[in-house]
Amino acid sequence: MATEEDRIRLRRWRKRGFYSETVLVKLLHKKGYYAVRVPVSNPSLNPLPDIMARKGQHLYAFEVKNATYYAYFPKIQIDKLFRFLDQFIPTGHELKHAVVAAHLGKRWLFKEISWTDWEKDKLPEKVRILKRDRGNLNIDTCYPQ
Repeated sequence: MATEEDRIRLRRWRKRGFYSETVLVKLLHKKGYYAVRVPVSNPSLNPLPDIMARKGQHLYAFEVKNATYYAYFPKIQIDKLFRFLDQFIPTGHELKHAVVAAHLGKRWLFKEISWTDWEKDKLPEKVRILKRDRGNLNIDTCYPQ
């Protein structure tokens, strides 16, 4: 049975996620992307990303985490990104990108996950992004139109 303190913690945690998702949508707009937050994204098994974005013909599905020093993205959440892109976006894989995004204080780190890993069922159990890491995706320069 959840106590009032547990409910307060859960509300704070959800607000933190909502805040980071909203900030990322604004950042993507500023960089020339069309982006929307998916308000029904939740811990269910439905294949929905936190954010969908498009720049040119490229479509991005983002899973977003707010953290201080590191963020973990479980395999099930990464799989949901690929299932969403695969089931609902009828284009080739070269135009669809599954991205995990860590909001670490004022810093954003982005890591694109490989389609090959998903197709061969080789996704790691979790993807970790540390504050000192470098992402493999730069939203300023990736996939020009």
